[in-house]
Amino acid sequence: MREMRKTKGATLALASLLSCLVLSPMQSRAQTWPQRTVKFILPLGPGSGVDIGARLFADRLAARWRQPVVVENRPGGDGIIAIMTFVNARDDHTLLFAPSGTFTVHPFTHDKLPYDARDLVPIARVSNTVLGIAVPTSLRINSLAELIDLVRSKPDELNWAPTSGLVDIVTSAFLKTASLNIAKVPYRDTVRGVNDLAEGRIQMYVAALAIIRSQMEAGNIKIVALTNRERSPMAPDVPTAFEAGFPALTVEGLVGLFGPRDMSTDTRENIARDVLAIAADRDIGARFAATGQVVNVGTPAEFAASIEEQRARVAAAAKDLGLKPAQ
Repeated sequence: MREMRKTKGATLALASLLSCLVLSPMQSRAQTWPQRTVKFILPLGPGSGVDIGARLFADRLAARWRQPVVVENRPGGDGIIAIMTFVNARDDHTLLFAPSGTFTVHPFTHDKLPYDARDLVPIARVSNTVLGIAVPTSLRINSLAELIDLVRSKPDELNWAPTSGLVDIVTSAFLKTASLNIAKVPYRDTVRGVNDLAEGRIQMYVAALAIIRSQMEAGNIKIVALTNRERSPMAPDVPTAFEAGFPALTVEGLVGLFGPRDMSTDTRENIARDVLAIAADRDIGARFAATGQVVNVGTPAEFAASIEEQRARVAAAAKDLGLKPAQ
């Protein structure tokens, strides 16, 4: 009888062990991710607002996950270098930390894309980049309406510059549909563009607040409107373009985390929850503000919805400009 009990006990123990072995692969993906170093791929260089924000979250997430989180900057190629690095990794521990404007414009700025947009799966919205429309103070313009009136009164006499991509397409579409004739001056070096604005060599510059902030604080330029949906605590007295009566200039600079197509829903949701928990720290908000960004965390579904709204905005602007999407 005692031998039978031993045999039965051993059998139950073995069955329990086998059950754990069978269940563990399914559970580990959702419950123990990450299992090793996590990498954030960025399409921008060190020192940019997005880079600083990525490193802030990387440090906090590493402590939370008890695994290293490293940031790899892969600038250049209109963001495609970073995107291809991310896509080709085919690894759920390699994530893309980027502005969605990096790729929502690609179908209209490239004849053919080397990646499938479905490979960029939204995990969590992290922040909004504050975007401003600036003029030199020497122009003595105090509002967006005054700027528009000036451009209209001097066709083909004034110059403007945008940062490339999302801002360029949306602003160019507005100028065209409003029949405002102002020459666009492209700059590879944003610092040079801001300096030329301060000197009055160009009369309008549309860019991230982080780019134009130093000249604004020096009193050389004035921000007449923000393109964001809401006012920014970094420039509380500056109205939005919508408030100023020009809703067509509204565009958000969305920044967030993306994962590979086969990443599980549970893993994405868990990462988003951790990002949300970290964002609740007031110190994070203050440090993001210093880079010209506003923390605006969203779930995978919320981030995806924001991106689709941006895609529709870009598509409408591209249509106004006569741009056709890549085939």
